[in-house]
Parts: sequence; C-alpha cells; structure tokens
Amino acid sequence: MIRAGILGGTGYTGGELLRILRDHPSVKVEVVTSRKESGRRIDEYHTHLRGVYSLKFIDVDLKEFRECDVVFSALPHGSSMEYIPELLDMGIRVIDLSADYRLAKDVYEKTYGLKHKGYRRAVYGLPEIYRDLSFADLVANPGCYPTGAILSVAPLAKKRLIETVVFDSKSGVTGAGVTPTEFTHFPNIADNIVPYRVTNHRHFPEIEQELTKLGGKMRIAFTPHLIPVNRGILTTAHVYLKGPLDKEEIQEIYEEFYSDCYFIRFVDSPSVGRVRGSNFCDIGFFSDGERLVVISAIDNLVKGASGQAVQNMNLMFGIPEERGLTHLPVFP
Repeated sequence: MIRAGILGGTGYTGGELLRILRDHPSVKVEVVTSRKESGRRIDEYHTHLRGVYSLKFIDVDLKEFRECDVVFSALPHGSSMEYIPELLDMGIRVIDLSADYRLAKDVYEKTYGLKHKGYRRAVYGLPEIYRDLSFADLVANPGCYPTGAILSVAPLAKKRLIETVVFDSKSGVTGAGVTPTEFTHFPNIADNIVPYRVTNHRHFPEIEQELTKLGGKMRIAFTPHLIPVNRGILTTAHVYLKGPLDKEEIQEIYEEFYSDCYFIRFVDSPSVGRVRGSNFCDIGFFSDGERLVVISAIDNLVKGASGQAVQNMNLMFGIPEERGLTHLPVFP
C-alpha cells in the first residue's frame, strides 16, 4: 500500500483527492492538513464523504508525514513552496497541484508576482506526454486550462505542423477555487458567460512553455471564459497548419500519438457533460480543408487537477496509470 498525505484538504482539489483515493486499491490516506479545520473530522467538513473517513484534519506539522510515501500538496500558489523542499529532504515524494513548480523560476516570479523560496526542478506532470515518472521525486501537476489546451494539439505540435493556434477555453466556476468572490457570485455568473484576463491569464506561460518544448516555435493565443456550470473545461483550438492535411492524416497522427493513453477518447462532439466526474479527456477534430478546429473536454477538478495528480502518482510508483481512476462520467 502506498501511504499518502494531503497538504490542504478543505479546497475543491483536496476534497476530490479524498474522494478518488478512498477507492484506490493501492493507497491509504494517512494524514490530511487544514489550519482552519484542525481537529475536525473530514466527513463533517466534506459532507459528501459522510461515513467514509474517520480521520481528522490536523494542523500543518511536517513530522506527521514522515511515514508517508507520497504527499499531495493542494495548497494555494505561493504556499506549497513553504513546505515542499523540507518534504523532499525527508525523502518523501511530492505531487504539487499548485503552480509553484510548473514554470522556470524567473517566469514564475514574473507571472505570479511572488519571490520563489526553495526552488527545485520538477517534472511537468502531464502523463500523456511525460510517461516515465518512475524516477521523479517532485511532479508539478499541470493547470486545468493548460491540460485541455495542450492535449488538444500535442500530436500536431510534436510533428511540428502548427504555425498558429488560438485557444478559446470555457471553464466551470470551481476552477476559481472554493473561496467565494464577487466574480463567482451567483447573480454575476448565472445566465452569463464572462471573458477574463483576456490576453494575460497566468496559465498562458505554461501553455507556451510546454507546446514550445514539444513542437518548437509557433504563434499561440489563449483566452479563458467563465461559464455557469460547476465543473468542466471546453477548449476550442483554432489551428493554422504549416501545410494541408486531410482528416484521415490528422486521425492517424492523433491515434498514433495517444495509442497507449487510457484517458484519451476520440469523439464526434466533445462536451463537458460527458466527462463530468471522470479523468477522461475527450477530443474531436473538424476541418474545412483550410482550417483545423480541435475541441477537447475535461473535468477541471479531475483530469484538470486531482485525478491527474493520482494518475501521476500511479506512474511514479510503477502501477497502471488508470488504477483507481476508472470511474465513468456522470451523465446527465
């Protein structure tokens, strides 16, 4: 059994980790922290887990993790870096769900406006691209928007076929986190679609970093929108290729690239409603002969966060990537 700990168990990603790991046949959750809820039973706070967990939240004390094989950090950006170096020095493997280790140090500091403390080199945890994680001590779990965007065009980038790609992404409200804000207030988002950080969203450098690493120089644009649903990200990628490709050639490129990837599904019409609650990424592509449109759909809390973190853990410990993650989408 893999002994797991969770730093920060009261947010949406912490709750999803607890839900997913409870049914993982190779994992036992040993420690879960929360400063605010310390001493409270997990299932009293996460009432959807009622009767499942008898553990109590504890205040952050890294010595409590000494028996853990892996720790998931579900803390906010800027907080993970306070604890991860010490956990690594204790010989504990770490999967960080924040942005603290996804980017080069200088890019991170410029993007997030924070001075990085204890920077360590991490493996970017997008398993469909970085398959061998057996050697990794620190995995930086990707952001939700970058997951949907990168997976939508990675096969084309790898072949260096992209000249320009424009990502139009629409996310459910849980992507903004558990703390209520004016932006996520019901009257402001219900019956509405709101573009935000139109040209300067902090996930853009992550998308650019990974696609450039994979496929060389290309023009990239990204604009996110908030939509009035709880879960899901639908990304529409408008791809301008360096040369013409017919649909059969595109299909072959995608099937070859994702041939060993359990969680990639090719569908006629991707939608967030048909991946909800699952770790699947549904992809569909459409061409008018001159322009290629690729659409991906993920659950932002599962494939976009906690499910992908568990998928990374599986690969780190040499077990099948789908173990504990085969639950099907909930529809309707």
